[in-house]
Amino acid sequence: MSVIKEHSKDAGPLQRYLAEHMTPLNPHLVKLRAASLHDVDHAMLSASDQMNFLQLLLKTLGAKKTLDVGVFTGYSALATALVLPPDGKVTACDVTDKWLNKYGRPVWREAGVENKIDLRIAPATETLQALINGGEAGTFDYAFIDADKTNYLNYYELTLQLLRVGGILVADNALRGARVLGDEDAMDENTRTIHEMNKRASSDPRVHASLLNLGDGVLFCRRVK
Repeated sequence: MSVIKEHSKDAGPLQRYLAEHMTPLNPHLVKLRAASLHDVDHAMLSASDQMNFLQLLLKTLGAKKTLDVGVFTGYSALATALVLPPDGKVTACDVTDKWLNKYGRPVWREAGVENKIDLRIAPATETLQALINGGEAGTFDYAFIDADKTNYLNYYELTLQLLRVGGILVADNALRGARVLGDEDAMDENTRTIHEMNKRASSDPRVHASLLNLGDGVLFCRRVK
């Protein structure tokens, strides 16, 4: 939920500059992004500069086995699948595929990456716990979290268990439009949960945490033990 305004008439010079001075996005990503921006819920779409950076991160990490928690139109799953090797896999978690069927699934097919994406329609906490129960703890290279905010602490703990040492957890909307700076007692539930996640990560001996002002704020955690 951190849409940069590079496609909007309200785009400022900095947003336009960012869009014009990075490696262009894959045409399939551009197509899906443009379609998604017409949806009434388009604010849930991640920013294109953010996706560009995460693709760079995935390539640097040499990721093959990944998690996408919160699919929406399939944009972040597509961005991930496009840079994975032929035997790479995205386990994508969501409670609904209504936006995906309308926007993303046809583009996944056109891009030739649908076979890389294992879509699980169920509460993500259940899917993640099932992966742990199935013996997959410590085997994932990367996890991207952009789903219901009240579950962020649960997603943090479950994905961290699934990551290998050296794996990267990425949580979107980590600044909540700077609302994390407010009085904790006055925060809405979503903001309070994300604030608690940020606090936990900053003192968690299992991770090296970095909180960046990218998009709507992104928490990066590298599992160190």
